[in-house]
Formats: sequence, structure tokens, C-alpha cells
Amino acid sequence: MTDVTDPAPNPHATAEQVQAAYADPKLANVLYHDWEAGTYDEKWSISYDERCITYATDVFTAVAGEQDQPYPTAMELGSGTGFFLLNLMQGGLIKRGSVTDLSPGMVQVALRNAEKLGLDVDGRVADAERIPYPDDSFDLVIGHAVLHHIPDVQAAVREVLRVLKPGGRFVFCGEPTKIGDTYARKLGQLTWWLTTKVTKLPALSAWRRPQEELDESSRAAALEAVVDLHTFDPAELERTALGAGAIDVRAVTEEFAAALVGWPIRTFEAAVPQEKLTLRWRLFAYMVWLRLSAVDKKLLAKVLPKKLFYNVMITGVKPPAATEL
Repeated sequence: MTDVTDPAPNPHATAEQVQAAYADPKLANVLYHDWEAGTYDEKWSISYDERCITYATDVFTAVAGEQDQPYPTAMELGSGTGFFLLNLMQGGLIKRGSVTDLSPGMVQVALRNAEKLGLDVDGRVADAERIPYPDDSFDLVIGHAVLHHIPDVQAAVREVLRVLKPGGRFVFCGEPTKIGDTYARKLGQLTWWLTTKVTKLPALSAWRRPQEELDESSRAAALEAVVDLHTFDPAELERTALGAGAIDVRAVTEEFAAALVGWPIRTFEAAVPQEKLTLRWRLFAYMVWLRLSAVDKKLLAKVLPKKLFYNVMITGVKPPAATEL
């Protein structure tokens, strides 16, 4: 359960709060993610079955390497609905977990998901730059698509190292690269424009979401632009982690062809009524992404510069205690 001092979710922000959020990235993150918490898993096709268990364990292993045994304790920073932690726990990589997020709504949903899955998880509302756990608390700290929301990334990595046990590891995945974010946003904007224009045609009107829903999505997208604070160059991200005090730092990138196709598909899915997205469509979209990801891993990763790929993942280790040196 959440601590009694944790604030309650606020999924219905006032116009004044939204306006204030444009000048306050942390407030924007709280409002946006409280707003999105109830539908976030559906929006991003997040599940807690074999599909996402395999994805989570594969990306973790791609950057952290093969693990001989489960980590006894792990914390997910900026957990959202618990996607990364809960699927890694189901994949056997973690025994006991903690979810943290700046959004009370996300922590609430993550704990609810953990309870449904029967997993041993606690949770706290937490600022990544001031994590509310004692020194040397965890064997592992993880995050997925969180660093780009944090104002001071190096301060957050220092906090991560503080709460890690000596020799403990952090693994952050799903962060946008500078170049990858540029083409993903352009493709998403073009797809949204095309889909909302074409579905105005009478013959395709059944594929058009109600205007009020489209307007709300546009408002959410505008606030999303405020909460996305950074994009990363892989080498610069490595230097940030080293500067925070980590050792054995390594950055890996993924998704080029998969991102070029994946972002238009995700945007199209957000722009049309959900009942139009049949199981056949979802399986088709997933298989396309899976096959293009294989092309990225087996071919394109060997010939293209790391900075061209959409996602960057990074890992590092807290130096051992002085007595262990």
C-alpha cells in the first residue's frame, strides 16, 4: 500500500492547474500522468502476459547481460503502471519490488496491477531527485521511459546510486535518442493529420473518433510535449552516469526500422475508435513490429551508428564499499 503521507491522484486537473503546468515540468508530469493512468496500459498496448514479459526480459538482458539468479529486491523509478518491474518479476528476474512515481495515479494503478498478479510489491509517490528510501536499500533499480521526464538526470542517477546497495546495478530502457525522437515525432504528427483528415470523408466516418475525444487527445499531446524534457545522445548519457559516480557504464540502442513503422501505427491506433482495432489488427501490428525489431538487431545494428536508433538503454553499477575493494 502507499504511505499515508502520499498525495491522492488528481485525474481531473483544473484549467488553472494545466496552465500553471506549462511553466512547471514536475507539476506537468503529475497532472499528465494522473490524467493518463486509468487508460495508459490500453493506450500503449501494455499487458502482463507472455508478450510483454518476453519484451521486458529481452531489453533488460540486452543491456545488463544474462543474469544467473533473481535480484532479491528492486525498485522501479517512474514506474507508471508497473510495466517494466511487474513483467521482469513474472519473468523470474526479480523477487520483491517497489514502484515509485511522481504521479499518485500511476502508483495506485501499478499497485493494483501487482495485486492482481499476486506479486510482492510496495509503492511510494516519489520525486526521482529525492527518492524516499534509505541508503543501500535495493539490489537493482530499473526504469523504462523515465529519464527523459526528469529535470536533472545526473541528480537522479546520484539518488539511484545512493539507494542501491554497494555493487548494485541500475538499468534504464526506452529512452528517446535525439535523432530518433525527431523522426518519430514527425511521423506521428503526419499520421495524426492524415488520419483525422481522411476520416472526415463520409465513407470513412465510422473510423472517426468523436471530435471532443480528438480535442482531448490534442490537449493531452500538448501537455505531453511539456513533460518530455530530454532526448539523449548515447555517449553523452554514458558520461552523465559516470559523472554521477557509476562504474561499468554501458549504453545500447535499439529500434530503427521498428520505430519508423511503429510510431505511425501507434498514432493511427490513437486516432481511431478503439472498437475498430480488432484482435487481428493488433496481432498484425505486433508481428510487423516484431519482425522489424529482428531486422534491427540482426542486421541494422551492425551497420548503422548507435545514435540513429530510437531507443537508448543504459546500465551501470554502484561502486563496492571501501572494505570490499
